[in-house]
Amino acid sequence: MTPTQRKKLVVAHSTRVGAPTHEIETNRALARWLAQILGLEFGGSYDPDLHAGRALYLLPTQTLIGPDQAQALSVRGPEDLWGGYVDHDFICTKAITHGVIGPQAKAPEGWSTLFCERVRDVVLDGLSVFALEDARPAATRLLYSGPIRLKPVHACAGRGQEVIHSLDELDAVLARPDAATLFNEGVVLEQDLKDVVTHSVGQSFIGAHVFSYCGEQYLTEDGQGAEVYGGSSLLVVPGGYADLLKLELPDDIREAIGQAQVFDSAADEAYPGFYASRRNYDIAQGLDSDGQRRSGVLEQSWRMGGASSAEVAALQSFVNDPGLKAIRVSSVETYQDQALPADAIEVYRGPAESSDFLLKYVTVESYDG
Repeated sequence: MTPTQRKKLVVAHSTRVGAPTHEIETNRALARWLAQILGLEFGGSYDPDLHAGRALYLLPTQTLIGPDQAQALSVRGPEDLWGGYVDHDFICTKAITHGVIGPQAKAPEGWSTLFCERVRDVVLDGLSVFALEDARPAATRLLYSGPIRLKPVHACAGRGQEVIHSLDELDAVLARPDAATLFNEGVVLEQDLKDVVTHSVGQSFIGAHVFSYCGEQYLTEDGQGAEVYGGSSLLVVPGGYADLLKLELPDDIREAIGQAQVFDSAADEAYPGFYASRRNYDIAQGLDSDGQRRSGVLEQSWRMGGASSAEVAALQSFVNDPGLKAIRVSSVETYQDQALPADAIEVYRGPAESSDFLLKYVTVESYDG
């Protein structure tokens, strides 16, 4: 780490107005932990008056959008934050995963058809929709091959999604009072898979440290009984994807890593203003309506995410033992009030946005490969 980097103050930054307590406190906990690992001072939550003129290392809860926001936070490149930056809002959402239905379809300013071409073979069948009038034609094309999943592009943790089996079901959605707003903000229509396993593949670049990982996500029930993100189990190595691929890995995981690499490279090529020091990708593998196996990238996360606590735990392990070749780490989110498991590291305990209680913790295990 250079002398300039040593002077940086690690600062948490909850970018969403009205963000829930668990998001704010998780952000602060990870920033504090990361500061300790890097040997830097923790500066608390970002305050424009308190931190004006200071050299900062920022942990934002969301991808930074547009030059004004980045400039206001003194973020000039990936070395200034653990997260990412894009020129336009849609670039950091599910929307970029698929193309629009045709040249006359509505698309946001800055839309890249090049990206859609580059990732076509590493994503599932789907279309992105940005106008109510484009929804039915898009669904008509996709429903020929089976049920589709409707996904609002700004939703996270699996919330707001629903499966559409027919045009009648879609018409019911289009008849809702908020339909125009929903589709104008952006919706992904994507083939629905059964027996799905969701892989997490990614890399982080923090100071002089680089590490890469693969693993699986799992679901849990929140306080209302809805299935939501419940955590990730990761296998992490210091270094790049080439180092990760040196391990004994099953073919399905190697496929997921390869698809994530294509998606990642396409973002760099198609959106030249984009940069990120945390690059996480979700890859779904399952069966389509004909029983055929499919695998494809669902979306990207260039920000603090559910697996971030596991990544910080992995970095802690590599700093503690520079000779370590790999480590297994897991992030867990449970809505059941319970004691912390033995040897687990608590990240958050308290109320959640949709429940009275949420516990987040991390576990670390040796790699026995």
